[in-house]
Amino acid sequence: MRRSTNRSGPDRIRKVILCLGVGLCAAADSEAEGWREEHPQFSLDANRVEITFSVTDRRGRFVTLRRDDFEVYEDQRPQNIIEFTSESELPLRLALLLDTSNSVRDRFGAVQDAAAKFVSSCLRPGYDQAMLVSFDTNAEVVAPFREGKQVAEEIQNLRPGGATSLYDAIDLTARRMTDAAPEGRRYRFVMVIFGDGEDNESLLTRDQALEAAQRANTVIFAVSTSTQPFPTAGDRVLKYLASETGGTALFPMSVEQFRHSFGSIAQELRHQHNILFRPEPTPTDEKYHVVEIRLKQPRGFTVRARKGYYVPAVLRSSVYGRKVR
Repeated sequence: MRRSTNRSGPDRIRKVILCLGVGLCAAADSEAEGWREEHPQFSLDANRVEITFSVTDRRGRFVTLRRDDFEVYEDQRPQNIIEFTSESELPLRLALLLDTSNSVRDRFGAVQDAAAKFVSSCLRPGYDQAMLVSFDTNAEVVAPFREGKQVAEEIQNLRPGGATSLYDAIDLTARRMTDAAPEGRRYRFVMVIFGDGEDNESLLTRDQALEAAQRANTVIFAVSTSTQPFPTAGDRVLKYLASETGGTALFPMSVEQFRHSFGSIAQELRHQHNILFRPEPTPTDEKYHVVEIRLKQPRGFTVRARKGYYVPAVLRSSVYGRKVR
């Protein structure tokens, strides 16, 4: 069994989210001090594809490499890397997706308090922003992208109840992320999902939600709030979503393992790489194209990245009706 059966609900959830706050906040470290009023603007040509990824060694430690260490292939065709940067240079746009369904009612207060502390403390003021999306029977943007402390206040106003629409929430968040980067401006988009991975209400399927996240170029991190002592269908969903977008799903068994897992997330955010390439030949089919980032000399290293991209559609209509507010 992957989880211990003797963990307590509210205390465990509080520790999980607070540990995540410490881990992600550490990713900003001393860079949070001294940020000027004006920050560099990163622009993105619409014809370019951007891939965020990380590299680990045999022991799972994150490593930093150079542009010349990598090759990029699209649909098995080699591509020319036109820009290589450190992802930590980009402003962070963090989306917190909070399960407010009946399944978390008995421990929602602990989740609420810890999430508020997390989001209010881990962003660099004037540079990074967060948004809050709740999901129960409906998926709702409770707070658009703004300063962390403002989002924390909105968290305290949430109340649990209803079914679970995780997939609708992912799609809604992805579309808001796309709207938040007008005229090709570049950000580091990250979704952090707090939930058990179960869905019994969404209009969308799991794969439609994944497609939305991939189109928004977002990395998904997931922290399971399940108290089940055995792997569940929801666990597999969280793992799938994270793996396909280049992120990580966390299934801690103890507080110590929580600290280790979230420390790894912080390390990953500090050691991510970012590659831009212009596909040759230029695709016009609006379909999914497989992308692989390879190391010229693997040396036992592993690359973790999203596995492809969708060619942007000119117009994309929503499948939603009244469920999304």
